[in-house]
Order: sequence, then structure tokens, then C-alpha cells
Amino acid sequence: MAEVLLRRLSGERFDVYSAGLRPTEIHPLTHEVLSELGLDTTALRAKGVKQFIGKVTVHYAIIVCEQTAAECPRIYPFALQTLYWPFEDPAAFEGSRSEQLDKFRDVRDQIDARLHAWVAELGAWTP
Repeated sequence: MAEVLLRRLSGERFDVYSAGLRPTEIHPLTHEVLSELGLDTTALRAKGVKQFIGKVTVHYAIIVCEQTAAECPRIYPFALQTLYWPFEDPAAFEGSRSEQLDKFRDVRDQIDARLHAWVAELGAWTP
């Protein structure tokens, strides 16, 4: 979610990449809640960090998954700055489909708000 939201927010200001430690697939509800905002998710796919290490310059590594935050310092020592924004993993939430959808929306909105605040702090964007 963070990748798509930051791309929308920053436009051409940043090259945005997203990767996981153990990528599997993009959860269908991720596509759904991003599409609700009019965002195109057709190009989204799960990627691993090995795809990027040593291949791209990373100014900011933003860790959003609280489950893997303990492992990430070993993965991102090459980033100029590592930011830890642990959000609950909505895919781990158990409940009805409606409750799961609400959880995905909640986490989406939390990530979006944090990204807006961060970009504003950088002075790269004015809300």
C-alpha cells in the first residue's frame, strides 16, 4: 500500500520501490482499498529486497511492517536513513470480510496520513 500511496503523493519527486523479506503475493483487499481511491494497482506485484540491494540507491528505507522490523536493520544498512513506521498487518487480521475490509481501509488511511506528514516535513510537498 505504501508504495502506491507514496507514488500518488510524490509524483516524480521520488523513485519509489517496495519490497518484502519474504514476498508472496499482493492481498486482494489491498487492491480493493487502493482502487477505492482511484489508484491503479494492475502493476503491483510482490518483490523481495534482494531485487534491489546493490542495484538502486536508497535514500530512505521506510519499514512499515511491525512483524519484520526486528530483522530490517540487517537488510537496510545501505540506506542513508531508515524510518520505522510499524503498522499492523491487515492481512493477519481475522474477522468477517467486512471487518477485514475495514481493517485494510484503516491501515491504508494510517499509512497515507503518515506519508503526507513525512513528505510535508521534507518540504517536498505542501498539502
